[in-house]
Amino acid sequence: MPQKTKKRKTAGKKTAKPIRVGVIGVGRGQAFASGATDLVGMKLVAICDTWKERLKEVGKRYGVTTYTSYDRFLEHDMDAVILANFFHEHAPFAIKALEAGKHVMSETSCNSTLAEGAALCSAVEKSGLTYMLAENYPYTAFNMEMRRLYQEGEIGDVAYAEGEYNHPMPATSSLAISPGLEHWRNCIPSTYYCTHALAPLVFITDTMPVKVNALSIVHGRDRTQTVRRGDSGSVILCRMSNGAIFRLFGGGTAGHSIWYRLHGTRAAMETTRGPGYFGPEQIRVWREEWRLEPGEVVERTYKPDWPEHADLARRSGHGGGDFWTNFDFAQAIRSGKQPFLDVYRGVAMSSVGILAWKSALEDGAPFDVPDFKKKSSRRAYADDHWSPWPKDAGPGQPPSSILGEQRPTKEGLALARKIWKEIGYHGK
Repeated sequence: MPQKTKKRKTAGKKTAKPIRVGVIGVGRGQAFASGATDLVGMKLVAICDTWKERLKEVGKRYGVTTYTSYDRFLEHDMDAVILANFFHEHAPFAIKALEAGKHVMSETSCNSTLAEGAALCSAVEKSGLTYMLAENYPYTAFNMEMRRLYQEGEIGDVAYAEGEYNHPMPATSSLAISPGLEHWRNCIPSTYYCTHALAPLVFITDTMPVKVNALSIVHGRDRTQTVRRGDSGSVILCRMSNGAIFRLFGGGTAGHSIWYRLHGTRAAMETTRGPGYFGPEQIRVWREEWRLEPGEVVERTYKPDWPEHADLARRSGHGGGDFWTNFDFAQAIRSGKQPFLDVYRGVAMSSVGILAWKSALEDGAPFDVPDFKKKSSRRAYADDHWSPWPKDAGPGQPPSSILGEQRPTKEGLALARKIWKEIGYHGK
């Protein structure tokens, strides 16, 4: 069992004044809506989405005000906004919320271009408000335990680490969650969804990416079963701020894999592999016999628990992450201190996906990651609107595959339309 860390604040007790929260998105957003309770000192007061039928249903379920207009939603009397809208649309929504005086937590990618990343950092600084990336994978019990071990010097200074988030799905399930030819999942390059692999390693080691190389994987995608334009996966190499190398693997190739390993100057540690979404959730720590110090063993494997609030975390989704993101966001607002997953770390990690795609299109060429804390560094990217998304299409914009623009096959399109009709989607 892990040692107990200093508790930040006990969950489960009502606070005198709950943080009033509005949530964008009636799909994934419901995980945040259901978690915005007095257990974390929050109160859900409003929901916003353009999906009118589902919005009415969800609003009635939670008994809160609903909006289809984001501008009107921001006029609601509330303290904070949680963004669970489309992957590539977060930065403009976040900036508008900050300008309206709302704290912001944003799931998935902070920014879809480097220009958006620079603008978002400036907006957070100008507002003086709390901003958090709701990246949930650092909050699994095993990643929180590896953070504790690393901070206590168990493996020394990290030299090499690996993070994997590879999530294949049946064709019917994949199509059902991505209705429309221009849905973001059908247009995303293979490197962009990298934070599930990278964020836990950054969280454990408190290092930052400074340089990126990447290659895209084109094998493994049956285009008769999909309308996705992107490749099936990628491998990204990050040079970190302490000189270490992190290897990131992700995509939808065969073999579900959520796994993390770190090699340090004294020892190594990893999550053990196994069946299921998170496997057996065990930690393995090992070192050479000739490096042993008094009281140490060559190898140990055990199942850790969260350092606090384990019962609440176990009842939430994404390995406890759906509880912890809300909890840490609320704690940051109350303390007035930015959370660990602040705008600078969030934008840097999101930008790794963008820069990695630039690298993949140049067969692995290296690209520097800007230091988003420095205004002078951000200024150089203020007009960098390089983007693979259809809404930004035009001269100089990149394709979503290293093979160039990919058109759906007749078979893939027919299957997609069949599935979309079944779920009630009738668009293109």
